[in-house]
Amino acid sequence: MFDTFALAAASGAATGGAAGFFISVFPLLLIFVIFYFLLIRPQQRRMKQHQQMIGAVKVRDTVVTGGGLIGRVTKVEDAEVEVELAPNVRVKVVKGTLSEVRPHGAKPAND
Repeated sequence: MFDTFALAAASGAATGGAAGFFISVFPLLLIFVIFYFLLIRPQQRRMKQHQQMIGAVKVRDTVVTGGGLIGRVTKVEDAEVEVELAPNVRVKVVKGTLSEVRPHGAKPAND
């Protein structure tokens, strides 16, 4: 008597093999797609914009370093820039540590 119930339950679960697999995998695929469009893609776009900004740095631009120092670019090399923080105070900074580049001639904000 109990064998018939066990066989009936097992045969019902076995018939939905492909559909059951799709139903169980679909939420994982949906989560991955949501993560891609909400997290991964915008971060890649910001990284690309940052790399373009760093690549376009030129002499007399004002830059902000990752440590918060603000200075004017006096010399540009392949991987480094020389930044003047104060009169006669120049430091070499790795381009990758620049967090912001303000072009020369940009108007300051009206306070």
